[in-house]
Amino acid sequence: VDKKREKLERKVLDSQERAFWDVHRPVPGCVNTTEIDIKKACRMNKPFKSTKHMKCSISGGRVSPVNDSGMAEGLKKEVESLRIRLEHRIGGVKLSKVAESYCTYYEQWSEYDPFITLPEPTNPWINDSTDFWELERQTKDVPCRRVRRWAFSLKELLRDPAGREQFIKFLEKEFSAENLKFWDAVQELKCVHSRDVAQKVQEIWNEYLGPGKYNDFIYFCTTQKVNCHYYSLQLDANCPINIDSKSYEVTKRNIELKPNSRYIFDEAAGHVYQLMKNDSYPRYLRSEMYKEYLNGTKKKTSVKGIRGVIAFSAKKVGDQLALAAANTTTSLN
Repeated sequence: VDKKREKLERKVLDSQERAFWDVHRPVPGCVNTTEIDIKKACRMNKPFKSTKHMKCSISGGRVSPVNDSGMAEGLKKEVESLRIRLEHRIGGVKLSKVAESYCTYYEQWSEYDPFITLPEPTNPWINDSTDFWELERQTKDVPCRRVRRWAFSLKELLRDPAGREQFIKFLEKEFSAENLKFWDAVQELKCVHSRDVAQKVQEIWNEYLGPGKYNDFIYFCTTQKVNCHYYSLQLDANCPINIDSKSYEVTKRNIELKPNSRYIFDEAAGHVYQLMKNDSYPRYLRSEMYKEYLNGTKKKTSVKGIRGVIAFSAKKVGDQLALAAANTTTSLN
């Protein structure tokens, strides 16, 4: 466009542009982009250094001042990252073990994923039907696949109403059902109305913890040859739970400081849950009670399948006889 204009006109426009930038010149100390290219200005003021390892490269040069300490820290982090990659470890675990764990997890749950394994009712995610979820909540005629899922984790066992019912029966035989009752009460506390929190907290405290006291016992540590203190918690509650002294002290202090909080018993509930997870739950899976229930569901499933085949065969024979009778009647007429 400038070439098409006359020489005099080009000079006038150029002088006007220079006059404009003379008035609106940059602040002193900044790079004057009207006089020289910013890339050239960067190269003139400081030597060009590669920023490949810093992952913040700027094409043609560096605008910000060089920070040697930051560069050193960045290089150290990159060296550490490369060292971890060489060891093929993620979070302290080998990459092969991580992949194996993922594969095992998906293989374990593939049977219970309606997108992978077609369920007996229609797929709830496709047909928008609740039959599948209703069957999962039934406590009678529990299928074998549900019972097998109880062995995945304590969370899966407690999520299933039938599994929770069976686990409570087992805990009652073990005289430790109060642990699960206390954990359920703490979960209910998080859902009650705000005005009922204080009353619910007091009920849980009186039922499972109470005005307990400590008895100080002395025992002898054979490994260190010193006297050590062991604290045994004696509780006067209706259904005392088995928690350590630290959890009890934290819960007691929370009640004194925050009596209207929903999370007063979180420390004690976490301790009780870990106790059930590490002790009661593995013993339940090894118990005859679980094995008999699992074998019983297998037998029911097989008998139910045979009955279905028999019923289907009988229905088919009945339909054939009805059709033959209809044909006979038609021919006689």
